[in-house]
Amino acid sequence: MGLFDGLLWSGRAAQFDSGSAASNAIELTKRHGQVSLTKQGAATGHLRINLNWRMRSSDIGGPQRESLLRHPFKALKPPEVVGHSQSMVNVDLDLGCLYELTDGSKGVVQPLGGFLGDVNAPPYVKLSGDDRFGSASGETMYVNLDQRENIKRLLVFVYIYDQTPAFDRTQAMVTLFPSNGPRIEIGLDERHPQARSCAVVMIENVKGEIFVRREVKFVYGFQAELDRLYGWGLQWGRGFKAKSER
Repeated sequence: MGLFDGLLWSGRAAQFDSGSAASNAIELTKRHGQVSLTKQGAATGHLRINLNWRMRSSDIGGPQRESLLRHPFKALKPPEVVGHSQSMVNVDLDLGCLYELTDGSKGVVQPLGGFLGDVNAPPYVKLSGDDRFGSASGETMYVNLDQRENIKRLLVFVYIYDQTPAFDRTQAMVTLFPSNGPRIEIGLDERHPQARSCAVVMIENVKGEIFVRREVKFVYGFQAELDRLYGWGLQWGRGFKAKSER
């Protein structure tokens, strides 16, 4: 059972890859890391944010050896990727969000501690639940952009609650589904084997315009370290999930 500082006690120009017509997706990268939802006509309604992850087959039961003499082109193929279940990997990725509203109120939405939020009242962010095993649906969070004038900034993050750090072995993806236009994808594909948390994306209200900016910053601690990195100024205590949450 994990024990860490994850429990809260108190409370520019757009650049992006347009994506392909086939995938209807915008991929935020280091080079093109920002998109304006306002300019896309997507700054209204409910913004759905989804986390899911998969494991490389080479990390499940060890690599599968095949003769390169019999299959000479196997060496050129990337490792097969398959969906994982609890029996394949013992890791629990959680989706969370640090929020700051325009009235100055701040806090966190996350499975730990049962801070699941509210989509129709402050903080206008709601976590649908806690997926333990990386199922096809993953974990989902909703942001009410009809209340965008009350939202200053939202930092969406992912953390490993318990077990061995495995960001280097999971292929985690955070996808944003606006009310209009293409989905926005942020892959957590950098190799940080000891990291336990990652700031994924910042959603920010800048003079009435809603921007989505890629962060993908890995840290070796938990929410308190992300707080310090982004200057949120909350007070954190040590906490863990109850059995019903685990």
